[in-house]
Amino acid sequence: MMLVLASASPRRVDLLAQIGLVPDQIIATDIDETPLRDETPRQTALRLACAKALASPVEDAFVLAADTVVAVGRRVLPKAETEAQARDCLVLLSGRAHRVLSGVAVRAPDGRLAKRLSETRVHFKRLSDAEIDAYVASGEWRGKAGGYAIQGRAGAFVLALQGSYSGVVGLPLYETAMLLEGLGFRRP
Repeated sequence: MMLVLASASPRRVDLLAQIGLVPDQIIATDIDETPLRDETPRQTALRLACAKALASPVEDAFVLAADTVVAVGRRVLPKAETEAQARDCLVLLSGRAHRVLSGVAVRAPDGRLAKRLSETRVHFKRLSDAEIDAYVASGEWRGKAGGYAIQGRAGAFVLALQGSYSGVVGLPLYETAMLLEGLGFRRP
């Protein structure tokens, strides 16, 4: 049974290794990740995970895809690409709770598609200007949903976390394992 990871994220590869899974292939899918008008953050995360799983050109394999969305209320924060975006995200998250929604989808070799959503509540401490400046200068935020990586320096910002830590990193392991198992994938 071949396992394809529809993501170029090294974090997702590392997370899979934690549960003893090594993808046979890693193929990043290129889809438009813009949230749709009137779409909730939960719907966005699930839709994008499913779209990535379905967009993979590999057949006769289990295709695993995920998407992580950071949300404050109904507002989806960007995957920060500029220092200004990262700073705006951190200022918004400072001293408040937010949700991290990770959609996971698996397409089985027979075409069946299964999906799950992990929702985690993360509460950041109030950040000083100096802390924001230092984090932005680190560059660790680049390409990260909500402008931060919890598995790095931003871990020091977290007052509380309710839910899946691995989901915040980018791949909720419990949901992933259950989806694969439910579709008949057998771990080596």
